[in-house]
Parts: sequence; C-alpha cells; structure tokens
Amino acid sequence: MLTGKQKRFLRSKAHHLKPIFQVGKIGVNENMITQINEALEKRELLKVSILQNCLDDKETVAQELQAGTDAEIVQLIGNNIVLYKESVEHKEIQLP
Repeated sequence: MLTGKQKRFLRSKAHHLKPIFQVGKIGVNENMITQINEALEKRELLKVSILQNCLDDKETVAQELQAGTDAEIVQLIGNNIVLYKESVEHKEIQLP
C-alpha cells in the first residue's frame, strides 16, 4: 500500500508519460494483463488509457488491472490510469 507522499511522488513522475496501453471495446483480457505485467517489470510506472468505446466503467477497469497485475493504482484521472509496481530486476524508482 502506498502512502500519500509516495502517491504524490509517483504522480509527478507519471505526469510526462504517454499512455502505452489502451482499453477498448473488449475491455480487460488475459493477453492485455500479461503485456502490462511485462511493461511494469521494465518501467515500474505506466499509464493506461481507456477509450470512449469501452463498455466497462473506468473504476472497474482499474480494479481489474490492479487485481490482474498486483500493481498499485497511483491515480485515476479522466480516462487515464497510472499504475505502479516495483520491479524485481529493473528497479529505478526510489520511493520517498
């Protein structure tokens, strides 16, 4: 569980990131979760964009991604989700 200070720190790091995954009409599936897990291992912090044609609620999508990847939801703003998961091999971000 992240503290408020850690979430603020991660939000500031994620501000300049572009979303590298998009959740569309199909919603969240196993293939997407696998790819996001691999990207989190490399980057630790990433943005996921929810498209307008997504049938699921954005909170539901965020919870599904969190449960599937064991990542922390840093922020859910607009149609973007910011996820953080500490990397085992590529640790770069030092939390305060």
